[in-house]
Amino acid sequence: MMATSFNIKKNTQAACAQFQTQTGLMSRKRVLLVTKNKILDRRVQRTRDALRAALISLLEERGWDDINIQDLCELANVGRSTFYLHFQNKEELLIGGFDDLRVWLRMQAAQRNTKTDAMPFVRGLIEHADEQRNLFRAIIGKRSGHVVQKRFREMVCRLVEEEGLRPHAAWQQKAGARYIAGALVELLAWWVDSGKEHTADEIEELFYQLTLPSIRQINT
Repeated sequence: MMATSFNIKKNTQAACAQFQTQTGLMSRKRVLLVTKNKILDRRVQRTRDALRAALISLLEERGWDDINIQDLCELANVGRSTFYLHFQNKEELLIGGFDDLRVWLRMQAAQRNTKTDAMPFVRGLIEHADEQRNLFRAIIGKRSGHVVQKRFREMVCRLVEEEGLRPHAAWQQKAGARYIAGALVELLAWWVDSGKEHTADEIEELFYQLTLPSIRQINT
């Protein structure tokens, strides 16, 4: 009976030791996997950042229509196969950049005090256009292409809808959001092409003077 109890105890201890060893190995594998994924995520982000920086540079230099995938890859120092792992084409790269800008503008709007609570992202967008005039001329100015203008307008419209439209808005309010977005894009396009005659404060004030009634209407 003593021998039997001893064997049971010994077998139990061995099983526990084996379980602890397996658990430790699994924990180490999980740590290695998480670390590997973080490294891969950083590499992915670096590649995407490099391609977007290349797109911005080439937009300012050449305009949209004269950019091709090979140009982007050479400037970003990545292979064509790497490009297609991340994006189907240059338009998808452009959309990704505008998505990042939209998120950044909303974050900035949440942290700043604006003259009005209506569409707080507007100030950040105006300041960004002022700081990056050459880029914005390539995006929405006379040098821009139809595709870039369309995607930029869609980004601004989404910002307006996110800030101003209530769930289940009526069609008139949805149309009003498009109207406001179009007005803002056209005002910015005129401003970046007209030089520095007017300040960001003046452009922001004019935008709200012209559109605040419409903004209030889509908020009701």
